[in-house]
Amino acid sequence: MKRKFIMLLIGLSVMLLLAACGTKSQEDVTKELTKKVETLKGYKAEAKMTLQMGTDPQTYDIEVWHKDPDFYRVALKNAQKDQSQMILRNKEGVYVLTPALNKSFRFQSDWPKNSSQAYLYESLIKDIANDKEAKFNATKDHYVYETKTRYQNNQMLPYQEITLNKSDLSPVSVKVMDSDKNTLVTVEFTKVKFDEEFDKKDFDMQKNMTGAQLEIPVMAEVDKEEGFTVMYPEAEIPGVSIESEKEVETEDGKRVILTYTGEKSFTLIQEKATAVQASAATSVNGDPVDLGFTIGAISHNMISWTHNGVDYMIASSELSEEEMITIAQSVQGDSIK
Repeated sequence: MKRKFIMLLIGLSVMLLLAACGTKSQEDVTKELTKKVETLKGYKAEAKMTLQMGTDPQTYDIEVWHKDPDFYRVALKNAQKDQSQMILRNKEGVYVLTPALNKSFRFQSDWPKNSSQAYLYESLIKDIANDKEAKFNATKDHYVYETKTRYQNNQMLPYQEITLNKSDLSPVSVKVMDSDKNTLVTVEFTKVKFDEEFDKKDFDMQKNMTGAQLEIPVMAEVDKEEGFTVMYPEAEIPGVSIESEKEVETEDGKRVILTYTGEKSFTLIQEKATAVQASAATSVNGDPVDLGFTIGAISHNMISWTHNGVDYMIASSELSEEEMITIAQSVQGDSIK
């Protein structure tokens, strides 16, 4: 009897030990993540972002530097198309740099606090903490969350799946999905280093512009005879169709103006991008907007961006910002009218 009692005590002790060593709850992990972000002084991360929004997948290399609380440097590069852009945030404001055109735009913006950012660690943790209905799963090596997003075009990309390493809570991957849970954007982190030290000059606009131009020099003067392929949006706005296409000659070649009319009218303008001589930042009223394949600028009634050496602008007093973003994201690839 005594032996059975001892064995029973041992069994209970083992069960209690296993329970204590068991998988942490969603609440426990979320608290750890929140605490980690609150005490994080800075980090560097490298990732690959793949977009499935056009006819062919597009992949970009991303390098992120973040110094607590508000300094950011996000470099995006498409090696195949020799394109690069950079988003900087320092004490002067938010900048979007396009080194090949020697262009920089300065925003008075809350970026990145005003929207989800799939490649920023603290943004992902904010999405996890804010979503009280987030789904959670623990595997052998990872914690996996499914949360709602805070994108400006939330109806197009309402969900995301965030995978984190159990060992140090670093990000592994992010899948951003449409309303049918189809993955449209994938971010795969290849390197993450927490508590990195930075110098103030690491976030200086001119230093970063010069450094980027050593990798991708400023493009030569535009060939006026060289045209560009006119792009048409693949996204459809109900009750809206193209009314006219007009070509205007400019000093640098041509400007194409597409006019769409119906229940909500808008104008899409395209022309060859030109490099500027001076690199002083142009002030922009509005916010930077991540279109996936490029960073643009959005205001109440206009969105503009540069892609593959062409400047684009959508202007409308009737489209919502969400609709403008959706249309802009669909103006890519070898589209046809």
